[in-house]
Amino acid sequence: MSSCSCGNHHHHHLPIEGGQELALAQPLIAVEGRLICADMGQMMLALNLLPDHVAASRAEPGNLRFDLSQTDDPLIWSLNELFTDAGAFAAHRDRTAASRWGQDSGAITRDFHERTIQPRIRPEAAQDQTGIRAVHGRAFGGDAESRLVDRLRDDGDLTLSLVADANGQTIGHLALSPITAPDAGRPVLALAPVAVEPRLHGRGIGAALIRAAIEAVPGHIITVLGDPAYYARFGFRPVGWDSPYAGPALQALGDDLPRTLTIRHAPAFDAMDAH
Repeated sequence: MSSCSCGNHHHHHLPIEGGQELALAQPLIAVEGRLICADMGQMMLALNLLPDHVAASRAEPGNLRFDLSQTDDPLIWSLNELFTDAGAFAAHRDRTAASRWGQDSGAITRDFHERTIQPRIRPEAAQDQTGIRAVHGRAFGGDAESRLVDRLRDDGDLTLSLVADANGQTIGHLALSPITAPDAGRPVLALAPVAVEPRLHGRGIGAALIRAAIEAVPGHIITVLGDPAYYARFGFRPVGWDSPYAGPALQALGDDLPRTLTIRHAPAFDAMDAH
């Protein structure tokens, strides 16, 4: 997490190696580099114009990250940007060129480089927790799901926690937690919650997280509460089991599923329902 010249804190960290790379048809675009002022006059111009430029950049529909921070040398800003695709980056450049910042700051040196980014799916690391909360908040419009993940983690019930990471930015998350099912004959897990950055919906990131979770726990039964039409593609099917969440949305995946079964989710779900 970094603190930038706008005074806000942002939910990314240095990229973590490893994990499974996704091959998005349109990769993300990362831009990193520096703004270099020649003198105090240029620095004051940057201080005056950058707050509006940063705010406008973050409001762009294709922007996932736009962070500027002054380095130890006050004449130099460090820049870190992430866009949903090349089209979004091109739109950003066009908007910037027409803005007051673009028109008045031409004398300030730009030392930037851009590169394509493919997200990676990997297990959660300690530094991901803030980003996980943020992506659930954006995806669901509240904090109930992020509080659920925190409670599962605190209770030791976060069996599997996967993140989709793009150059240090959390753009997706999925959790598996244990279910009590004494008669199942094998472990049962709940898939919930799963979230994807809203500006990346429809890119296959959520599906990739679900498939990675299924592959990670062979021999388990996995349950989910969700749209049957969506989850059928992964092999889930509705089950009429005894559960506080019984109904058409309760589905399960696994070989030779029991016709009848009593299941109970981890206590964190009860705490979520109580709010």
